[in-house]
Amino acid sequence: MRGLKGKSVLVTGGASGIGQATATRFLEEGCAVCVLDQSAEARERVAAELPALAGVIDADVSDSEQVRTAVGEAIERMGSLDVVINNAGISIRHDFLEITEENWDKVVGVNLKGVFLVAQAAARHMVAQGSGVILNTASTAGNIGYPHYADYSASKGGVIPLTLAMALELAPTVRVNAISPGYVLTPMQRAEYSDAMLAAVNRKIPLGRHAKPEEIAALFAFLASEDAGFATGQVYVMDGAETTGGLCSQWTHE
Repeated sequence: MRGLKGKSVLVTGGASGIGQATATRFLEEGCAVCVLDQSAEARERVAAELPALAGVIDADVSDSEQVRTAVGEAIERMGSLDVVINNAGISIRHDFLEITEENWDKVVGVNLKGVFLVAQAAARHMVAQGSGVILNTASTAGNIGYPHYADYSASKGGVIPLTLAMALELAPTVRVNAISPGYVLTPMQRAEYSDAMLAAVNRKIPLGRHAKPEEIAALFAFLASEDAGFATGQVYVMDGAETTGGLCSQWTHE
């Protein structure tokens, strides 16, 4: 991609799944990359698998003090901050009537508040330096809702208008976009679904499969590049046409 070589990139939730695939892609593009992740096990593994990383940072994105410290550390390690990929997220499969207040606060705290905190801390630096790109991971669940994921759907639904508002306020200095993936075969996704459930979902996707994390990473790379220099304030759905035909309405409760 044009204009990525030498850029400084921070990927939250970067030690597994879409985040790790995205960190890998930006390294391949010649960027300096720091990943932020709360899981000690995942941090240790990604540091071994991606030794070229500029840093592997421990932080809870729902904690404002930890976020400020982490963003500052990333800038110190890389010398600047040109691109932020707000990818940290969690989901818990449970029925709506079983969601506790603690569940709600945890999911919304990471998936929505975390995006806000990281984006705000990064944007302050980007505005001061005169340029930057912020890309948020939303979800098709934020547009249509999914059974058993009410809190997740609500949190991702919030990411979408937050992205649009940020794009308007931060233009023309900082570009802000979001990607709404559909089903992506990540470790988190795999842990929540049996083989039968995965097969049932694949039957509802016109392309007949889940996305690969690397495919989402490729779109992040494009949106961060000079090739997408006029793209801001948009949410890009990447779901194999799952929602195009309203196939989610055919969901069967399993």
